Amino acid sequence: MRSPFRLGPATLVTAAFIGPGTVVTASMAGANFGFALLWALLFSVVATMILQEMASRLGIVTGQGLGENLRQQVQHPLARFALFSLIVCAVVIGNSAYQGGNLTGASLGADALWGQTDGILALKNDLNLNPWALLLGSLAILVLWQGHYRWIERWLILLVLVMSLAFISTLLLTKPDVSAMLTGFIPHMPTGATLTVIALIGTTVVPYSLFLHAASSAKKWQNQPDKQQALAESHADLRTAIPLGGIITLAILSTAATAYFGTGLTMHNAGDLALSLEPVFGVWAKYLMALGLLAAGLSSAITTPLAAAYALTGLLNLSANWFRLTWLLIIVIGMLVASLGLRPLTIIWFAQVTNGLLLPIITLCLLWAVNSSLLGAYRNSKRQNLLGFAVFAATLLLSGRTLYLAFS
Repeated sequence: MRSPFRLGPATLVTAAFIGPGTVVTASMAGANFGFALLWALLFSVVATMILQEMASRLGIVTGQGLGENLRQQVQHPLARFALFSLIVCAVVIGNSAYQGGNLTGASLGADALWGQTDGILALKNDLNLNPWALLLGSLAILVLWQGHYRWIERWLILLVLVMSLAFISTLLLTKPDVSAMLTGFIPHMPTGATLTVIALIGTTVVPYSLFLHAASSAKKWQNQPDKQQALAESHADLRTAIPLGGIITLAILSTAATAYFGTGLTMHNAGDLALSLEPVFGVWAKYLMALGLLAAGLSSAITTPLAAAYALTGLLNLSANWFRLTWLLIIVIGMLVASLGLRPLTIIWFAQVTNGLLLPIITLCLLWAVNSSLLGAYRNSKRQNLLGFAVFAATLLLSGRTLYLAFS
């Protein structure tokens, strides 16, 4: 009997969206609004599962990633130029900006765990930079340099399991009010919560994860002739990894709600949450939260450049050397940004705008691809299309609001 649960390519998606951005967003949501926005988290997990199932199915059936499929389907020169330019700007340039945040977040966790060691303090004082960013960036390069999908997948499964253990253990230590948590799944919008809802959904439903999942699924099951079995394994993977990511985010939000909401205390970043847990909930709570933040930052520091490399080489039909050069360049840029303490606000703003434009477009392209003759008998059913277009409508509203805020 096949197990209904497993960990595989969908774990890369979980590793991608549970990064420092999600930790900060979920922490701020809990600190400012308590458990009231858990419904938005539930929606984002369901929407992610709907889109990622289509991306994985596309990769398994065609044996190619989303980038390769878009290159074959979009033939009109002007449409191709516009779409490819937007993807390159949003995924490659955007992920370069986000990579600095991934390594900075991982560094905050490392600092809380080991920051007082003499060697690290000496490097900080002598060189005036963040040595954790250099060390963790180098570790990300080491993982990806091996070039073997199974090696990368195992590393990311390990990091996701570490995150799960750390954040869920922290939640149990803080003993949240379960009845209050359950009321948070009833949709309602507290005053001033609109931006936080957008951020909470936007950090989970991200376009580059579609490229990552389609390509990694194609690699995972490339030697599996039985498509039905491959799809069954992919569904089990999806049912395990994405909800696990939702549980991790729920744990972060609920921990922050228990520690901050209604106390009068102010939280500025995720590092504050780790440090503030010790006086109230004990030293283990601080170390577990810091470990989770470190694992979240490092996992995203691996998946962010990997997704960009899949997208770029798939779209432009580039060689394996370009694949490696793409992810290496993004990691190096992130190391420089994080180690020097830079805040490239203009680039981050640009990335947010392009991602806001890209999300509904890529969702529509994905729906087009999974309804094409390329998938034959594995095309979308009416139910899958209904769910897909409901998510598309939501991404359109989300992106419209994001763009409005970016230019207002």
